[in-house]
Amino acid sequence: MGKNRKSKRQLVRDEKRAKKRGHENAEEEVRDAKRQRRADGDDEHEYDPSADYIPLDDGNGKIPGFVIDTVGDKRRAHHAEEKETNGHGGGGGPGGFEREFFGMLAEEEQEYFRHADELLELNDFPSEEEKNMFLANVYKEARGKELKLASSQSCSRLMERLILLSNTKQKKSLFDAFAGHFISLVTHRFASHCCEKLFLQSAPVVTQELAGDVPEEVPVEGEEEEELTEGQKMSMEDLLLLTLDEFEEHLSFLLSDRYGSHALRVLLLVLAGRPLEQAGVKSLLQGKNKEYITVEGAAARASELSSQTRTVPSSFTAAIQKIIADSTANLDGTAMRVLAKHPTGNPTLQLLLDLELSMAPKGKKKAKKGEEEEKEEEPVKETLLEKLIPGAPASFAEETSPACEFVNSMVYDPIGSRLLETLITHCPGKVFKGLHAHIFGPRIQSFLRNDIASYPAIKVLNRLSKEDLADAVQKSLPEFGSLLEKGRLNVIRTYFERCHVRNATQELDQLLQALTKACNNNWKHIVPKLCPLEEETEEDQSKEKKFQPAEAKNKSALLSHGCQIVGALLAIPGNPAKAMQTSLLALPADKILHMATLNAHTAGVITKALSAPPQLPNFHKLFVAAMLPSIIDMALTHHGNPIVCAIITIPSKGDKDVPVVPFHLQENIMAKLEQRESQLRESWLGRNVWRTWKGDLWSHRRHDWVRWAKETNPEELRVAAVAGGAKNLKDDEEAPKKDKPRVEAQQEETPQEEEEPEEPVKETKEKKEKKDKKEKKDKKEKKDKKEKKEKKEKKEKKEKKEKKSEVDEDAMEIDG
Repeated sequence: MGKNRKSKRQLVRDEKRAKKRGHENAEEEVRDAKRQRRADGDDEHEYDPSADYIPLDDGNGKIPGFVIDTVGDKRRAHHAEEKETNGHGGGGGPGGFEREFFGMLAEEEQEYFRHADELLELNDFPSEEEKNMFLANVYKEARGKELKLASSQSCSRLMERLILLSNTKQKKSLFDAFAGHFISLVTHRFASHCCEKLFLQSAPVVTQELAGDVPEEVPVEGEEEEELTEGQKMSMEDLLLLTLDEFEEHLSFLLSDRYGSHALRVLLLVLAGRPLEQAGVKSLLQGKNKEYITVEGAAARASELSSQTRTVPSSFTAAIQKIIADSTANLDGTAMRVLAKHPTGNPTLQLLLDLELSMAPKGKKKAKKGEEEEKEEEPVKETLLEKLIPGAPASFAEETSPACEFVNSMVYDPIGSRLLETLITHCPGKVFKGLHAHIFGPRIQSFLRNDIASYPAIKVLNRLSKEDLADAVQKSLPEFGSLLEKGRLNVIRTYFERCHVRNATQELDQLLQALTKACNNNWKHIVPKLCPLEEETEEDQSKEKKFQPAEAKNKSALLSHGCQIVGALLAIPGNPAKAMQTSLLALPADKILHMATLNAHTAGVITKALSAPPQLPNFHKLFVAAMLPSIIDMALTHHGNPIVCAIITIPSKGDKDVPVVPFHLQENIMAKLEQRESQLRESWLGRNVWRTWKGDLWSHRRHDWVRWAKETNPEELRVAAVAGGAKNLKDDEEAPKKDKPRVEAQQEETPQEEEEPEEPVKETKEKKEKKDKKEKKDKKEKKDKKEKKEKKEKKEKKEKKEKKSEVDEDAMEIDG
């Protein structure tokens, strides 16, 4: 019999497990020795002054979770992480609650669940019924072990995948299993991710239950029907509210907890009914290094409700208001500043402030006398905004006021400035006017020069009126060159975009003039200046893939911001777009190729240039002609491939304001692609280009390809061209005398078609009539061809018969 050989993956796991066991045993021995010394009373009142932290003995030999840290938050967080990872989290926690240890899974259980995790990750089941049966069996095996699974380093991923594939009943069973332990779970290193996934996947269920549109669950064959638990009988709304009740006593602690703050943010977004799959939301909910657990094909099952605003019950709104009030009730001004600069507490505070300002009533309603008396008797609760900037907007006039000190301390802080951005974006108009008049308005140019303060200042520019924006432009124009040299390209882009939105044409011209002056007073140098392609080489790119130092990241960020400026200027009609098109046409062919194939940002500039209305005569013709020699290289690269595919979508005829690429250029590109057909078919990118350009149609039916390629032309020109082509086929068989009246009829019809586009109803009728005419003409042509063929065949048959009869007669004469 052969030996049972383990795979390489299993051997690595066994080695890691053995190391972990040895580490745990060593730590357990150290703990036992310390307990023995305490019991003997050797070190009852002694401590090491050079230690990183000093444990406070409560007299009973037990060490509470509070420590005096003489080094910093990093050491304390690392110490707490080790305790949680090893499962020794007993004792009073920092939040004043008893940390729970749920135990560990046996070896056989770990192997079973690890194998189930691998199967769920692949999600390669023969049928949906077998997958549901497998999930039911896994849930049956995990019954009573949910807490161990969630807090296990190796099996918590299985719990996340189970949640992704679970139905409503199974999700409610998990809420039932986690009930009473949520505060320990959300503050655990691994279980917190399971709680976040459970909250996110339960959000669409709340909306479905509210609308009465809960999908029916198909029973699994062979599964015994079990009585529903109390948690499964409750609605998802009640389950989420009960979870909040467990958080209620520990909200202020969860604001800055390393793991609990993420779960709290997820729960707040679920209660608010906000989209859960937007880029800004994802960056708020998770860190950069968070592992994204998914299941193959599970994205197709995701509900559309997770990508759009959801309807939530009114109880959720009241719950959010209570969370905001309770979590910040015991925080004074000093504590607010500390929390605003805390790397974990700041994002949570941003979300709380955003929700509070978005839920605040925007209009004032006149109340009756009785209601006014009741409101006067009730104590007015201080809002989160009032705690951050007390007395605003009047207090902004005094430099020594707490509101002014808060803004000035946050604007230059790399973490606190993010909270200030949220405040500026969502604060009421009165507060913003005071903030701009006393703090940002007088010093806007100095804020925009700073690397950190420029971001809150950009948010200020986004809310300025036309007059205030013009004033800010005048203050920043003398320093425009320094902004470009220091790399404040996002500031330049914001100025151009906001002036275009506010229709400040004079300021736009001044900004363009200042930008041109910083680029050697020549429009041709703007794109090379904003997108410095010559600084990057192939060696640099290969190094950046392996390791990106700060300088390389800064270069890529500057290149990205420069491309954004070029794209923004291309979208502004007039001199800004004209300047960018002039600069792009001045680029040599190798620079255009490098720009099209470097990364998504530089390729996006070329794509926007192809779709922008022409400000120069024949811009698109000249630009595509410059790309023609390197069209194959572009087609075979990841970023250049969409550009080649976009060229065929540009019409070959049109008005002056429409991008136009002459048809002969498209034919030249297709001819080049045909020459390298074998090379294109070797890669997926090449096949994509060949398919988009319909290369097979070009090779076998050239006339149909021409008709297809001209479908992007304006309808009037395309219909006339198609009708003319169809009539030319008839003219080959008819007399040429009929050409003149037909051409005159077309010339009489085309001006009528150009005068009528003001009425869309008539256009649709005319389109239908033209289509009907085309179909009738095509049918007639087909009938005519068939009749001709039949006539030819009849003639041939008659001739054959006549020849046969003549041969027979000759044979008879010879025989006679």
